[in-house]
Amino acid sequence: MGFAARDVARDALGAREGPLPREADDQSLQRIFVGDVQGCAEELEELIARVRSAFGECFELWFVGDLINRGPDSLRVLRRVRELIEAGRARAVIGNHEIGLLLNAGGQRDHSPRDTLGDVLSSPDVEEWVDWVRRLPLLETGRLGGQDFAMVHAAVHPDWNLEELVRRARRVEARLGAADRREVQRLLAADPRRDEDRAVLGRLTQCRTVTPSGGWSAELPAPGLRSWHHEWAARGHGYGVVYGHWARAGLHVAPWLRG
Repeated sequence: MGFAARDVARDALGAREGPLPREADDQSLQRIFVGDVQGCAEELEELIARVRSAFGECFELWFVGDLINRGPDSLRVLRRVRELIEAGRARAVIGNHEIGLLLNAGGQRDHSPRDTLGDVLSSPDVEEWVDWVRRLPLLETGRLGGQDFAMVHAAVHPDWNLEELVRRARRVEARLGAADRREVQRLLAADPRRDEDRAVLGRLTQCRTVTPSGGWSAELPAPGLRSWHHEWAARGHGYGVVYGHWARAGLHVAPWLRG
């Protein structure tokens, strides 16, 4: 699913009325935020065709992660998104299904019957694809409507300002993209209770619920607990967040938030 950046600027990043600032309404480059593709290459091609019909070549797709798995064409999606990124037409962040690919490829997780990663794992270029995926960012940032925003797959800590979020994400990215793959395996195998970077990785790619003690869970909120974005919104941060992951919740539209 995609939506235009002007909608984010108008409704999510400040909820202003009236005309948008020139920078956000500039037709020279239209940002389109795209929800979890999950190996659905045909649908992705249809989306790209619609974007080109509306904006010609003046667009940039921002993928919120989970490019792969569940759908039938994970490898085809990776090829298409990589092509778009290298052409300066897209950005993408890592989601939990990309982490799943790294775990499967490294022998750290058994293949699930629900996984549809076989085309990637059986590709003669699998090592190249694993390296490409693990070097994708966990976080992308930008400005819309004069406001800063961050794009992650799942969630951010309710207490983190944008600077803290960037600092923590970049530290984890450095470990995921390390030249020594053993460092990547150590990170993925680490206990989140003992390795802060592993906890950050999980929060950014899996979180739905937060606890009063500051912890997080990938599960839906149980009685007495709240979603991460409700707690985040209550803090009154001066930046917006675009995220994916929580497909069952549908499109979440709130001031400073798009899910």
